[in-house]
Amino acid sequence: MITHAATPTEVTSTEEQRPGWPEICVAAAVYILCYIVGPPIVSALTDDKPVASGLSLAALSGIMGLLAFFGAFALRVRSWSAFRVRPIRTSWIFFSLGFGLLAFVVTRLVAAVFVGLTGSTDDPQGDYHAAASAGPLALILQLLFIAVLTPLGEEFAFRGVLATALSRYGAWVSVVGSTVLFAAAHGLNLALIPALVVGAINGILLVRTKSVWPGVIVHAVNNTLGTLIGVLLA
Repeated sequence: MITHAATPTEVTSTEEQRPGWPEICVAAAVYILCYIVGPPIVSALTDDKPVASGLSLAALSGIMGLLAFFGAFALRVRSWSAFRVRPIRTSWIFFSLGFGLLAFVVTRLVAAVFVGLTGSTDDPQGDYHAAASAGPLALILQLLFIAVLTPLGEEFAFRGVLATALSRYGAWVSVVGSTVLFAAAHGLNLALIPALVVGAINGILLVRTKSVWPGVIVHAVNNTLGTLIGVLLA
């Protein structure tokens, strides 16, 4: 076997390359800008029609996260691994599917208790459900946007950038900080509950596996089940 002496670049660990506050600031700036200008553009283009609006907003949620991630990624030379975009063992795929189901169940139980205590039934994602219930094609598109694109965008941004950058201060700061900010990004409404549950589970999985992919799977399972159950109960 031919070997060679490691160069300084090669011995620099992924931990030392992980993103920091500059990447957090860039990702936050891009995300907030999209959050401000995106919905009005969607409203104008769709004329606030529930189905078109629901599909567009679902796509926007994923696009915002991906733009934030790639903004941070482009700031400085970084490997994919530095942002925790790295392979996982097959066993973790199955574990993540189970955690996705757990997230869905816990979310529904907590939401039921919350509604029972407060009487609030305001659904901030009503257009999402309208889009999913508008026929087979709309359902397929909605699942692609909300159960594939959104998990990719949000996990890459909130776990790949934010939680990874905060991990330099310890696991608790990484999990709690990313979970709170992820939930806050969903607003003070019923969407806060699944955001807290999914955010906490995915933050812990990131610490445990050093990869964003378990979180993407959990997020996708939770969103898929939520969408399909919503269609069945509509």
